[in-house]
Amino acid sequence: MQDFNNRVAVITGGASGVGRSLAFALGRRGAKIVVGDVDKAAMEQVLADLGAENIEAVVEFCDVTSLDSLNALADRAETAFKKIDLVFANAGIGAGESGAMWDYSEKDWQWCLNVNLWGVINSIRAFMPKLIERNEEAHFVVTGSGNGALLVYPDQPIYTASKAAVHAITENLHYQVQAAESPVKVSALFPGPHVVDTGLFNSGRVRPQELKKEVEGNESGISSVEDMKKMCAEFGIELQTTHPDEVAEMALAGLENDAFWLLATTPETDGKIRARADMILNRDTPVPNMVGA
Repeated sequence: MQDFNNRVAVITGGASGVGRSLAFALGRRGAKIVVGDVDKAAMEQVLADLGAENIEAVVEFCDVTSLDSLNALADRAETAFKKIDLVFANAGIGAGESGAMWDYSEKDWQWCLNVNLWGVINSIRAFMPKLIERNEEAHFVVTGSGNGALLVYPDQPIYTASKAAVHAITENLHYQVQAAESPVKVSALFPGPHVVDTGLFNSGRVRPQELKKEVEGNESGISSVEDMKKMCAEFGIELQTTHPDEVAEMALAGLENDAFWLLATTPETDGKIRARADMILNRDTPVPNMVGA
């Protein structure tokens, strides 16, 4: 997709983080933006900020754990702009788990899988039929994570599991669209190459009431990227970060070339991926990866 001008882009989780940066990056290229989110304060802010740049946008409440909510977002996009050209299944949360997984609250598993995994499944069910039926150039982009899809970090098992499943679904969707010889392209977006400075660590602000626990906040004690930097510093690790705007620009550059892998890595990350592949091929006993190491 060489030209984003007058394209209509729907972005779930679009009021903050990578979703917000995608909205502005596309809007500045002339796209019309439809943001779906559950964070009402962030929704008000992004609508005002997009308007200040004269970016044509609609911002709607959308809970990706509900297929009905996503269907309503798709209908709103078509009512407002008559078509949909790009869909970013971007909404995601971190459950904030810490310690042994056998001690985790069932509510953490439910919440993270409901949003990260079922959010993607529901997005596919709501939007792909419309894109396929239209039978014109379009993109369906899923925000995944190298933590799960490419590597396994031991400190976030719920999040890792959700993103491993998300990537398997994304890759299979890509194969199915290819088999159908559809003009719709599927892409896997991996924010990075470093830890992205977003509100993922403060996901508890949008945790639904029915899945709240006795313990407020994250058991990990990490509620921001700054908290994570401090933790890493205690182990002698300097944590590098990536701004969401960099992720958005990387993603759009890849979409311009119809790339499946919207992925920026470092030599260190590439080395870890190769080591993991060698570990599997050689039947070696796994050893844990460390974020920032």
